[in-house]
Amino acid sequence: MITNLYFVRHAHSTYTPDELGRPLSERGFSDAKIVAGLLLNEKIDYVVSSPYKRAIQTVEGIAKSLNQEIFIEENFKERELSKKPVEDFNHVITQVWNDFNLSWDGGESNITAQTRGIEATKKILKDFEGKNVVIGTHGNIMVLIMNYFDQKYDYNFWNELAMPDIYKLTFKNESLIDVNRICN
Repeated sequence: MITNLYFVRHAHSTYTPDELGRPLSERGFSDAKIVAGLLLNEKIDYVVSSPYKRAIQTVEGIAKSLNQEIFIEENFKERELSKKPVEDFNHVITQVWNDFNLSWDGGESNITAQTRGIEATKKILKDFEGKNVVIGTHGNIMVLIMNYFDQKYDYNFWNELAMPDIYKLTFKNESLIDVNRICN
């Protein structure tokens, strides 16, 4: 049975140190309306999101258009790079992509984040088999999930993502059979 997962990287947010409560920016809200419009053409059955406000706000429009509730899935939250802010983000992120087992102080390694992301993905594939499911999430965890199924989705791919961005992953059972970018 074919299941389509529409991974939506959240729109632009207003930076605050509060990861959970960081909201979309004005531009982000405008882009979220575009996301909703693009997804309306996809016959969406369910909407799932990371618990982070910016991810929820990015997929809220499609959920409201379909009169659907948003199911929260903790394991689609962004990977924690480090407990404390890092001085050189580019260096730190490059290093974890070069070594999937590396973790910074209090942060998740790629393999740890990927494992929880795959656990959530497999749960969605089982619970919503044969359906079209939107998943509001974040760039790093999204690409780590994609990387599990095909290693061409790597640091360079992540680094080229737009904000927001939408990728439709088509599965037959738990096997990835196609990936398409949804854009206008």
